[in-house]
Amino acid sequence: MTSETPGKGRPTPKRKDSESKRIVSSLAPVVTKDQKRAAKLASRADRVASRTAYLRGDENALPARDRGPERRFARNYVDSRRSIGEYFLPIIFVVLVLTLIPIAAVQFSAIALMYLVLLVAVIDGIFLSRKIRAQVSEKFPNSITKGLGMYAWLRSTQMRRLRAPKPQIKVGDSFN
Repeated sequence: MTSETPGKGRPTPKRKDSESKRIVSSLAPVVTKDQKRAAKLASRADRVASRTAYLRGDENALPARDRGPERRFARNYVDSRRSIGEYFLPIIFVVLVLTLIPIAAVQFSAIALMYLVLLVAVIDGIFLSRKIRAQVSEKFPNSITKGLGMYAWLRSTQMRRLRAPKPQIKVGDSFN
C-alpha cells in the first residue's frame, strides 16, 4: 500500500505576492490638487471663524480655562479696572533703556523701579484674587473658585489690547 498525498494543484505563491495581498495600502485616497486647495481654504476659514468667535468671547468657542459664568465675571471685573500689572511690560522696556545709560544712579533707580512695580503688581494680584473669589462665591453660590484668583491676576497683568478674549466692557463701566 502506497499512500501518496494528492498535490494542491497549484504552485506555492512567492512570499512577495502573499505579503502584498495582506498589506492594506496606507496611502491616502487619491485627491486632486484642486480638492487639496479647497480643503486647505475651508480649514483656514474654519480657523479664522473659530479665532474670531474666541476673541469675541462666544462661550462655545472658548477653551475650558475661559468657560463659565464665573470666569466671565472675573474677566469683566478685571477689565473694568486699571491695574499696575498691565503697565509692567512697558515699564520693563523703559527700565531696559535706562540701564543702558552709563550712570550708576540711573541704572540703580531703573532696577529699583522695576522691582517696586513688580512688588506692587504682586500685592495688587493678591488683593484682586481675594476680592474676586469672595464676589464669585457670593454671586454664584456652590461654584468652585479654585484657580479663579490666579486667572484674574494673570489677566490683569496682560496689556489691555493683548488680552484674549477681548475685553467686553470699558474701564470704569459697571457690569453684572
